[in-house]
Amino acid sequence: MVFLVGLMVQSTSPVASLFISLHHNVTGAESTRDVPKGESYSYEAGWKDSCAVFFYSLVCIVLHAILQEYFLDKISKKFHLSKSRLCSLNESGQLVVFQLVTLLWGGDAILREGFMFNISQLWDGYPNHPMSFLLKLWWVVQASYWIHTIPELYFQRIKKDEWSGRIRHAAVALAFVGLAYGFKFQRVGVCLIVLHALAEFVAHSYKLNSILRGEREDYLDQLLGVLNGAVFVTVRLCSLVLGVLTFYFGVADAAPLLLRVAALCLLVSFQVYLMFNFISEAIKQRQEARQLAQSRPKKEKKEKPKKEKVKKVHNEDSDLPEVDQNTNKTLRQRQASTVKTK
Repeated sequence: MVFLVGLMVQSTSPVASLFISLHHNVTGAESTRDVPKGESYSYEAGWKDSCAVFFYSLVCIVLHAILQEYFLDKISKKFHLSKSRLCSLNESGQLVVFQLVTLLWGGDAILREGFMFNISQLWDGYPNHPMSFLLKLWWVVQASYWIHTIPELYFQRIKKDEWSGRIRHAAVALAFVGLAYGFKFQRVGVCLIVLHALAEFVAHSYKLNSILRGEREDYLDQLLGVLNGAVFVTVRLCSLVLGVLTFYFGVADAAPLLLRVAALCLLVSFQVYLMFNFISEAIKQRQEARQLAQSRPKKEKKEKPKKEKVKKVHNEDSDLPEVDQNTNKTLRQRQASTVKTK
């Protein structure tokens, strides 16, 4: 609010615009009589982007609070979730929304820039890769989101035991965004992040379905499980292929060897790490499912003899006439009363 008010005052508008608007434009022109539509602006990375990241991180905090209050809290009250499931719902719920926005916004930027149908644009002309307004704003929002997750740990009263894992996750994501943006790998970076967002969106959708349905298994759960595995493996392979094409072949003549090797090693190690975690988690889930399947028949076998004994007694009494059945009942009641008196 302070920045918006400062933008209205003439004396403070230059400082406020430093936080709200995007800077470091390299081309573009305002509309004139000769050129009514003007010329679209293109931007590059610069130090003033840190001010915009700070402002939009505050915007992310406000939007996160709105999502939490009007959607996630109402869902948790409706399903009466436990504390552990509620914590998982809050985490996966806001990540599903963020990954969906990242996927749609980044995919639109890829289509507008023509990266999908002309993949050589990812490295042609490196390092002179000016960005459009929407693409630069997308990068600023990416950095702002991961910065806002750190104060959100305090606002949402997350347990301190979970702080280290979430801070590590945010730090890795912010480092990837910062390195790709700072070393002018914005074009290949947006493609890699969009691919990763696709896998994360499917994974958190599957997790949300598991949280809300409880222990029940249905067709949707099985479908999301298969889809999650297929999308995850496909995204990892596509990311590796895209990284090798760009860092090993594409920018071989433009970027230093050390930079190319470091970028490729980071990308490959990250993909291998994610794949290892996914495989180990899948093996763990299968082992737990087998243990549950083995424990169920034992319980059924133990319960069956008791049911048969009850049925036998019931059948013996039912074969007798009504008078004899009544006498047997009275005898049993007398025997039970004598045992109690003793």
